[in-house]
Amino acid sequence: MKQQKAPQATTADKHPEEYLHDLNPTALAGQNIGKDASHPEKEEGTSAYDIKEAHEALPDLTADELRDLRVLPPGAPLLENATYMDIRHRERGEIVGRAGMFADDVHWYVPKKDVDYELWNKLLGIHHVKRTGTGG
Repeated sequence: MKQQKAPQATTADKHPEEYLHDLNPTALAGQNIGKDASHPEKEEGTSAYDIKEAHEALPDLTADELRDLRVLPPGAPLLENATYMDIRHRERGEIVGRAGMFADDVHWYVPKKDVDYELWNKLLGIHHVKRTGTGG
């Protein structure tokens, strides 16, 4: 039986130990690999409900909907190719995370994967979704 090798991005020993920090200081930054990935937004993130300005910036959302929006804390990395919305600037629409992007105090990033699809559509301004497809 052939032993499977770990994905390249998770290989920790790409360089000799004494050169690791110099050659690759942020080796796994932006990677979406593995169950050990840090998700500070789940531990430290706050809800939009807890941000006073969010009540004024999002007047069309109910208190429960604001509670359902987990905002990334400043310094949290945006995951590579993951979809987000800066609910402070909804007019910009969806944002795709890239390596090296981090949440800050200026933006209120919310990960799409953590938001109910109906609430996400409301954030996008989609109120009437047409169902398409074939069927009887």
